[in-house]
Amino acid sequence: MANSQDRLPPASGEAWHMRVTEALASISDAVYFLDAEDRFTWVNSAAERLLSHPAAALVGRTVWDVFPDLRGTELEDVYRRARETREVQEVSLFSRPLDRWLGGWIHPGRGQDLVVFFRDVHERRALDEERAAESSLIRAVLNALPSRTAILDADGTILTTNAAWAASSASHGRPLAGDGANYLDACRAASAAGVPGARVVVDGLEAVFAGRVQSFSVDYASSAPDGRGMQPSWWHLQAFPVDDKPRVVVTHTDITDRVTAEQRAAWQARHDHLTSLPNRTALYEAIAEALAGDDSGRVTVLYMDIDGFKQVNDSLGHSSGDLLLRELASRLAHRTRPTDVVGRLGGDEFVVVAHDCDAEGGEALARRFHGVFDEPFELAGTRLPLTVSIGIAASDPVHTEPEDLLRDADAAMYAAKVNGPNQHQVFTPALRTQLDDRWQIASRLRDAASTGEFAVHWQPVVHLRSGEVTGCEALLRWNHPQRGLIQPAEFIPIAEENGLIVPITRWLLQSTVAQGVIWAREGLDLEIAVNISAVHLASGTLVDDVLGAVADSGLPPRKLMIELTETSLARDPDQATEQFAALRKQGVRIAIDDFGTGYSSLSAVASLPVDVLKIDRSLVTGPGPNGAAAPAAILGAVSALGAALDMQVLAEGVETRAQVELARRVGCTYAQGFHLSRPVVAGQVTALLEEGRRRTGKQTLPQGRAST
Repeated sequence: MANSQDRLPPASGEAWHMRVTEALASISDAVYFLDAEDRFTWVNSAAERLLSHPAAALVGRTVWDVFPDLRGTELEDVYRRARETREVQEVSLFSRPLDRWLGGWIHPGRGQDLVVFFRDVHERRALDEERAAESSLIRAVLNALPSRTAILDADGTILTTNAAWAASSASHGRPLAGDGANYLDACRAASAAGVPGARVVVDGLEAVFAGRVQSFSVDYASSAPDGRGMQPSWWHLQAFPVDDKPRVVVTHTDITDRVTAEQRAAWQARHDHLTSLPNRTALYEAIAEALAGDDSGRVTVLYMDIDGFKQVNDSLGHSSGDLLLRELASRLAHRTRPTDVVGRLGGDEFVVVAHDCDAEGGEALARRFHGVFDEPFELAGTRLPLTVSIGIAASDPVHTEPEDLLRDADAAMYAAKVNGPNQHQVFTPALRTQLDDRWQIASRLRDAASTGEFAVHWQPVVHLRSGEVTGCEALLRWNHPQRGLIQPAEFIPIAEENGLIVPITRWLLQSTVAQGVIWAREGLDLEIAVNISAVHLASGTLVDDVLGAVADSGLPPRKLMIELTETSLARDPDQATEQFAALRKQGVRIAIDDFGTGYSSLSAVASLPVDVLKIDRSLVTGPGPNGAAAPAAILGAVSALGAALDMQVLAEGVETRAQVELARRVGCTYAQGFHLSRPVVAGQVTALLEEGRRRTGKQTLPQGRAST
């Protein structure tokens, strides 16, 4: 406001006063004049009402006399500044007598006179304070939000932001401009510049501003520099309108930790934790992707299994086995082509998915992978020469599913392993037929015991010195409803592979000891021999299963003999020793079957708690044309070994009278074979023994007697 002297031209005191008072008498603002001593000289009607005093009670009196509580307040200072500076002063004060807020302007007049304008601003001030408090509350709420938050006007202009927004860098994701900037325009500029996802943000924000949607949200990636370079981050942008006002709230929430955790979990779900290679799930996806690729679906899968890996774990420990798997994973990854995928199914099984590759190319890759094992592995200070069996399966028009290729490659790997270590095998339709056949056998085998398809045949064991039948070996047979009689060699390996051998052996134990009890009641003093799988030995339940069957039947433990092949014993002699010792302690007898074929060391045999050595039939018949000299030497050596170790010796597979006599002459304790008796059913054993008693000599069974 201009200087009062400019607004109040010089004139005589009386004329000036009249003109001014006439002009100010009817205005709505309260106006009063003060002289140099702050005495009221004129008061308009509005001032009378505001000050609650009539003009007669004010004129001639000082402000401080009428309102002594104003003495020493800001008003006194304002009056003084107006006189000293000759400039208009603005004042706002709370009047206790009036209990109101007043606002006014003090204009310098002539000399030291003052013209004072006042009005009641109590309601307006209360409203301003209410708005200020509301604004402060909103600001506090905004600042308390961890997300970067801004309130936009109807055209996208940023009205206010919170502390998190202000502290952020504009380099994070979408533009984070300050108050007054246009956020929507910044997003449009980012879209025009080709920033990924910016167009989606623009469309979403425009839809919210136009009221077409109630809210909009999107996740986006960003990056920001730090001491390690550009670091990725992820954000969740959300926009929603503010009540019924044409304003929009925009938030940016940092979801980096959540996204990182999700990505880590997704990665772990598709990768092997030990080797970091793709796992089964990822391999299935890789095969499916390759089959659907642009290389005409020519895909070959190589299925690898380390030969003898179990021995590494057993001898060096699982930690060394894990180191071996990591080293192998690294070697395989370096031998694969850039377009191929190498993964781990589990255990020591690895798979390579070869793109644009046929069976011939798969064989070339297999030879390359065999080369991975040319250099021995260094583990725990030991150099381990290892080999691998590889199955190869190439896609064809009929079998084009990942399951088909993996199954076929697995079958080919198994066929390669059967042929010996360090082999590879290409899958053929014949192998598929064999695989289907094995699957059908395994499926039917699960219920063979409960459906009564199993049968037990018995092969008598003859005590050579007395000629008496002292025992019978239980031989499991399977009467398949479609295939007829199936020999153990056909279904036992399948049972071992599919986890069925232990329940089958439990059934066999229960059936054979029950038959032993029946024979005992008939007056037959026979020892029952039952073959045990190495898988059962490794299961850890053998002792409980054997002793449980004996206890349930009531058969004396000394009437049961458990047989395990020499080859099976060689896999884990310590485990065999522990379990055999527990069984012998309870009276159960132990035999090593097929002795002479497993190449056990003499010290290993001597340390085993064994009662009987059963010489394999191949050593009884002999390798020579006449079959005479070699069997005599071998049988004699084993008999001498048995005598030295306090073990009895049994000759298996005797097929001629000469072989029986040879076994007796060199010191074998027992013999069994077709010359003495073919396997018979339980009901025929009694008849054979009765017929044998009528015969003379040491042979108690009819020579060459056979039974179906």
